Amino acid sequence: MQQTIKLKKGLDIKLRGLPERVLPKCPPPLSYAIKPTDFHGLTPKMLLEAGSAVKAGTPIFCDKYNPEILFASPVSGTLQAVNRGERRAILEAVITPDGKNESKPFTPPDLAKASRSEVAEFMLAAGVWPFLVQRPYGVFANPQVTPKAIFISGFDTAPLAADTDYLVNGEGAPFQKGVDALKRLTAGKVHLSLCAGYPANNTFERAKGVEVHRFSGPHPAGNVGVQIHHIDPINKGDVVWTIAPQHVVALGKLFADGVYDVSKVVALVGPEVKKPRYYRMVAGASLSGLAEFINDGGEHKRVISGNVLTGAKVDINGYLGFYDNEVTVIPEGDCYETLGWLMPRFKKLSMSRSYFSWLTPNRQYSLNTNLNGGQRAFVVTGQYERVLPMDILPVYLIKAIMAGDVERMEKLGIYEVVEEDLALCEFVCTSKVKVQQLLRKGIDLMRAEVG
Repeated sequence: MQQTIKLKKGLDIKLRGLPERVLPKCPPPLSYAIKPTDFHGLTPKMLLEAGSAVKAGTPIFCDKYNPEILFASPVSGTLQAVNRGERRAILEAVITPDGKNESKPFTPPDLAKASRSEVAEFMLAAGVWPFLVQRPYGVFANPQVTPKAIFISGFDTAPLAADTDYLVNGEGAPFQKGVDALKRLTAGKVHLSLCAGYPANNTFERAKGVEVHRFSGPHPAGNVGVQIHHIDPINKGDVVWTIAPQHVVALGKLFADGVYDVSKVVALVGPEVKKPRYYRMVAGASLSGLAEFINDGGEHKRVISGNVLTGAKVDINGYLGFYDNEVTVIPEGDCYETLGWLMPRFKKLSMSRSYFSWLTPNRQYSLNTNLNGGQRAFVVTGQYERVLPMDILPVYLIKAIMAGDVERMEKLGIYEVVEEDLALCEFVCTSKVKVQQLLRKGIDLMRAEVG
């Protein structure tokens, strides 16, 4: 019998707008984009010029310092534009689809006979290597390094998170094929974490070649970083890789059919969505077609690619992030509150007993983006430790990052965390510290100093 890892620390933020388990058709997007900003640690180098014809799987750009790592077009069509920002940094490569959805043909190796190098070379050539994310640091994986293990989180506990079981429903064969490919990349185990609160989908339950772990508890129990911490913690010098379940499915389709397919099921959720539901979309798709499903067409609303804690703010004409399987829409929060904190605030969520949310633990909220205060002295309150089920000291870690103390950052566990793991710390922070931004700053410093 599998042992359940029970986590007590954390916080479930109950928001209105959970998706209904239906999958209607989504209006076809007018454009797609692949964004270098989706990939931490990437310095992009363009391989094509605007006006070039592309197919799904055609390389658009590569990493300047690792040119074998390719980033491919999600659909067939024309590379319409390369949008740049300050210092000519590439922000996005925009593709206009031709409606044919043609894929560049690939000839996969036989997994029963292929070596690790053959599998890795095929994944690199096909542009699917960015599916793999490396810990520590949360950057795309280094193909020259063999990880000690690969981790897959089979459930998500973030606010309004898409039901992972529903996302992979009926994809048992490609998921298994993807697992078989992953097993070739590591000498260690492929770990699959499932929620202990309910039976998992057959896609997960029938998977072979994985070591299954079950977790219970509030968010962030579904974060792969928290699961790694309790299964096989990362020490200095260790490298592990993580991959999302839908990317395992896409990997399996590539090895089975030789087709680059980054389509996935995405949840449109939040209190400002008329009918929260699931839609099948392609990574990088324009979100403009979803405007009709949002109150007021998305005007004066916060549209987020991802969840409310870690997602990226986009406008309604923005694009779905490469790693995101959720689009969240909440009130913008540009309103003034009379008397501010002096009001009783019966409709506000608070982790402390400052308000009255503790009297109605099952209530669902429609929270906006107001900060409810400004940045103030960063003091030890114990709030961070109450929402982080990991044996690290988050306040002291953030202060070490502020001081630029690399040695202390190492000792305090920076190798084990990325932004999503400390997102709740930022949410409950009385001092309004930008925890995730500071953590990424510290991670970048560690990569520069330690490598």
